[in-house]
Amino acid sequence: MKKMINLKPGRTSAVFIGMLPFVLLLVIYMVSSDARLAVNPSDKMLPAFGQMGDAIYRMAFEPNRRTGDYVFWQDTLSSLIRLGTGVLIAAVLGLLIGLLTGSLPVVTAGFSPLLTVISLVPPLALLPILFILVGLGEASKVTLIAIGITPFIARDIQRRTQEIPSEQLVKAQTLGANTSQILIRVLLPQIMPKLIDAVRLSLGSGWLFLIAAEAISSTEGLGYRIFLVRRYLAMDVILPYVVWITLLAFLIDFLLVRLNRRLFPWSLEGSV
Repeated sequence: MKKMINLKPGRTSAVFIGMLPFVLLLVIYMVSSDARLAVNPSDKMLPAFGQMGDAIYRMAFEPNRRTGDYVFWQDTLSSLIRLGTGVLIAAVLGLLIGLLTGSLPVVTAGFSPLLTVISLVPPLALLPILFILVGLGEASKVTLIAIGITPFIARDIQRRTQEIPSEQLVKAQTLGANTSQILIRVLLPQIMPKLIDAVRLSLGSGWLFLIAAEAISSTEGLGYRIFLVRRYLAMDVILPYVVWITLLAFLIDFLLVRLNRRLFPWSLEGSV
């Protein structure tokens, strides 16, 4: 008889086991919702799936009477633009800082301690300062995302750069390469797949900063809508929005994985 530690599920079994917790959660929610609605049909805490579907249908496919916009899609577009801009800025800055501090000892000695200290500052504590300095517009929200995840990406890239064998750098120098050539032609190609991995890992924090910034100062966006309708206990809107945010995060992560495989297939050699 096989010990449990040696049991490995097949492909079909793995899919079934993976889906089982989701099915259980849905069943638990349906039973709990039916029980509450049977006692009080006006209960808002656990709305039925039909109520959530009706609420999202109105927001996604019926134009707003005041503005004429489709609120659900407008919120999604606004949030994705803010998140994408902030993450892009953070990726560029993180790559630049991490590559230089990971490869040039003089820059490491000068900026590595500062980078460590900055990475320990809670980004949400900077939000009031950003509102004062940058204003309440889009710039403050994008800046918060960029400030929040840039130190993480930079430190990860710095560590990945330092892990590259020094023999490669010595060999490049013996072939006549100067510092900029080593940075661009030796280190950068090896760091780019790691940059995408670092962005994937930082997306959770990026969403957190986005929701926080939209909740405090915004007129549209997924985070703004959630905090707006909470005043009315509109769980039939809040719960689908949370599921939608989760689905968007999953899709972005999946696309980044596919992008990494397409652009840098050699980086996966030797992995699973």
